[in-house]
Amino acid sequence: MDRIRNLAILVISGALFSSCQFEKSGATGWNYNDSKNGGFEKAPFEEQENGPGIILIEGGQFTMGRVTDDLTHEWDNIPRTVTVSSFYMDEVEVSNFFWLEYLYWLDRVFAADYPEIYKKALPDSLVWRSKLAYNEPFTEYYLRHPAYRDYPVVGVNWLQANDYCAWRTDRVNEIILIREGLFEHYPNQINEDHFTTDAYLAGQYESGKRVDGVQDFNPNRDTRNIRMEDGILLPRYRLPTEAEWEYAAFGMIGNTVDERVIERRIYPWNGHWVRYDSRKKGGAFYGDFRGNFMRGRGDYMGVAGSLNDNADVTAPVFSYWPNDYGLYNMAGNVSEWVMDVYRPLSPEDKDDFRPFRGNVFKTKVLNSDGAIEDKHDLVVYDVDGIKYFLTEFQKRMSGKATEEEAKLIDDLLEAIDQSIEFKNTRKEDAAFQRVQDMVDMIKGANFESDVQPKLLSGISDYQSDQPGDIRMRNVTVEENIDRRNYRDSDNIDFMDGDGESSIYYEQPDFEGNRMYDWGKTTLINDHARVYKGASWADRVYWANPGTRRFLDERQSTATIGFRCAMTRVGSPVGLGDDRRRSKLKR
Repeated sequence: MDRIRNLAILVISGALFSSCQFEKSGATGWNYNDSKNGGFEKAPFEEQENGPGIILIEGGQFTMGRVTDDLTHEWDNIPRTVTVSSFYMDEVEVSNFFWLEYLYWLDRVFAADYPEIYKKALPDSLVWRSKLAYNEPFTEYYLRHPAYRDYPVVGVNWLQANDYCAWRTDRVNEIILIREGLFEHYPNQINEDHFTTDAYLAGQYESGKRVDGVQDFNPNRDTRNIRMEDGILLPRYRLPTEAEWEYAAFGMIGNTVDERVIERRIYPWNGHWVRYDSRKKGGAFYGDFRGNFMRGRGDYMGVAGSLNDNADVTAPVFSYWPNDYGLYNMAGNVSEWVMDVYRPLSPEDKDDFRPFRGNVFKTKVLNSDGAIEDKHDLVVYDVDGIKYFLTEFQKRMSGKATEEEAKLIDDLLEAIDQSIEFKNTRKEDAAFQRVQDMVDMIKGANFESDVQPKLLSGISDYQSDQPGDIRMRNVTVEENIDRRNYRDSDNIDFMDGDGESSIYYEQPDFEGNRMYDWGKTTLINDHARVYKGASWADRVYWANPGTRRFLDERQSTATIGFRCAMTRVGSPVGLGDDRRRSKLKR
């Protein structure tokens, strides 16, 4: 439904009819949408619009975790009953072609002045390489050749997947505003002058507007931007939580009668077998595999003339039958990133309603007048991450660097220390400008070496925000003095354990995470992210949605992809639930 047209109808009706025909507030009796009494608005709204590529996953309770033998003996997926709210999820994995669309946009908007933004978004095509296999063709062709355009993108780390979700949110909301007649297609967006949802809502993006906005009922203003209260803009695309992904993969909605689960599922289909067992419609698929995974040792695709899954590595994203929610490849093809930080005992610690570990609470940066601070006009970097990279790079180059190369690295380390000092004293623009100076320093080095591209590539991996993004910061303890539900911003390690239960119990001044001292006592830290499901290179055990694995958020493989999710606001089932509506009519 054209919601802008509905808003216009409200304006016209306000001019044609008397105040007795306005809808009145049930609390005060004052008219809604009446400019004569101040113009408080009630926008027409039915339910959330479906975004491109996503389908509604009706929520509910289920047994999350292990429902079969724990073959790996990790004991990290203890079964537990939890409830997941309704949400939306991509019906297929994000494909190579979708990613190329993303890369093209970044190149068009940022390449002239900030080529490192494009560089950061490039998937790692070298994940296909193996020391004892000839996979070199995949490194060259898999991402860009049209033969693979509908195959799932791989070589994408967790951070890159999140960046894509944010970009997709902005492009979808931008096209909605174009559809509603508020914006025109504006291909000249460049650097910080590009559309983001947050910048538009904060009144910090005006380029490309077709009209000034919709008519405002406030008697002191003529027009206004679309607001969240209008219900036109969609919530953010994001990665699904672990609980959401697991719940959606099981697809229990097709396996229940009222509130009775008629058969427990091991995979996203009934039964303990992995082939189609239905002879309906002539049994055309009878005996075929239900997903893309390994059948046995060394068997990735079957025998010529009767390939068991019709794929040597990945398969097109619309391959095989979808599960009962309509989701494809939830048991094979590629494993998928989810939002959660990995902890072995997360099933015991997390809430039983919308469980999730990984919250870092943020808020918008305000200026001295209390208004939202101007959006970034520089690339925002993780300066501590860059310091780590340069320190490790210097160690690796020890004894191999020329005098000029060693001096360049030393100068960069001195500069990043200055950047960190700026950041610690809340001079963020100066901190990020110092990193930009470092990039110029590398490009302007008066010697030829392969060290420069390596340094540029490494620094580009530690971007956190782009020009045009609204400034955000972590919440502080000081502003949460009277709050009971949380105080700190970073709750990743909440309930990890106390000091007395760690090996550092005799060191009260120990800095860092006592329970997860990465590289010494464990390979788990606050950057270890969960990925779910089986891939083309996995045995069928991993096709059980309850299994879980983890990888550092900056690493990627040829077997991990992702799909996006979106929060469902309002009713869990929406107005499309004909059964309930028919009961109301009766």
